[in-house]
Amino acid sequence: MQAFLTVLGLMLIYGFLHSLLAANRIKSIVRRFIGERLYQGWYRLTFNTIAVVTFLPVLFYLAHDRGQIIWEVQGGGALFLQGVQLVGLIGLVVSLLQIDGMRFLGIRQTFAWLNGEPLPLPSEPLTTSGVYALVRHPLYFFSLLFIWAIPTMYSAWLGFCVGSTVYFMIGSLFEEQKLRRDFGAAYESYQQQVSWLIPFLRLPSFLR
Repeated sequence: MQAFLTVLGLMLIYGFLHSLLAANRIKSIVRRFIGERLYQGWYRLTFNTIAVVTFLPVLFYLAHDRGQIIWEVQGGGALFLQGVQLVGLIGLVVSLLQIDGMRFLGIRQTFAWLNGEPLPLPSEPLTTSGVYALVRHPLYFFSLLFIWAIPTMYSAWLGFCVGSTVYFMIGSLFEEQKLRRDFGAAYESYQQQVSWLIPFLRLPSFLR
């Protein structure tokens, strides 16, 4: 139980810091302080770098204290779960390939700043095909498949899974707000046609 609570707590702290840096108010403060061009060129890459660094304590704990076994699946069941993990991994890669990965990481913006190119970059089109026609947040969905479908579940990893699930759910709702602002009626129509986080699962209107 201690390992579960520790990792869950670390994930909640990580999620809070990550969400804080993604908040519009914090972005506005940074924009005013450093200037629009520097913000457009470096904020996304800095944001992702901080996300990686602040995630290291979670990885450190998972590597040093797995806790007790919650469940252990063997034989055909284990092979099935590993197959689900493979689907999650492939789906995650496909999801990344359907978007501008360099832009997602912030590298494209930083190169534009270094090369003296115009910023902000032109808006990306709304992606609704491929895996994005299956679920609105395939990066989260396939990540959840990969982390949950584990044959041997330890309490520390369970804390990570629960914390990640909460983080993905809350983060996706914030992303929905931004996408509605950026794409308006086009995104609202997409919301009505495609499931939120789990394929084919229809949710109440306030989550669409």
